[in-house]
Amino acid sequence: MTAMHHESKAALLDAALSIFRVKGYTATRVEDICEAAELTKGSFFHHFKSKEELALAAADQWIAASERLFLSAPFRSLPDPLDRLLAYIDFRKALLTGSLHEYTCFAGTMIQEVYETHPAVRDACEKSISGHAAMLVADIEEAMRLYGADGSFSAESLALYTQAVMQGAFILAKAKQGPAVAADCVDHLRRHVQMLFAARQPSAKPVHRKKRGA
Repeated sequence: MTAMHHESKAALLDAALSIFRVKGYTATRVEDICEAAELTKGSFFHHFKSKEELALAAADQWIAASERLFLSAPFRSLPDPLDRLLAYIDFRKALLTGSLHEYTCFAGTMIQEVYETHPAVRDACEKSISGHAAMLVADIEEAMRLYGADGSFSAESLALYTQAVMQGAFILAKAKQGPAVAADCVDHLRRHVQMLFAARQPSAKPVHRKKRGA
């Protein structure tokens, strides 16, 4: 693959990630992607057979970029698992900057629109959200062991709940045209997690872990 070939494909993927979040999947035309990427339709169809194939590739790129961002974040090095979980939530809040399409979720946006009409795209984007939740499970399990959680919830359910709050926060941000309401939702999520472990003391000193890589 030549450098120019790689650059043109990357430009199409970057354009797709941006435009799909602004216009949605159905309203976005191949021409819109090409115009944003400053490439011809011939170049588009050299790389992708269809808009759906591009969306699937964009979902893969979104997953890879998200993993790099969150697995390399500074909070990953915190020794206490509850501190890591709370710092993760703080990190999500800190990302609520820029324009709506820059801080809202590509995967969530796509699922809301195509969950019935384009199941392959839906499943690829669901993989993104569920996979992101799975990154939190180990920290939640460790916090539950360390702080003696009461067993009324599972690590998996709490991890998915964090994503449900974030996706709902993004929808409200779009409805209200700003991040303030989303930030309030994230604050409530933080308080909820704190209350789950309230009045509990760690049963042993947490072991400092090396930062996990992607």
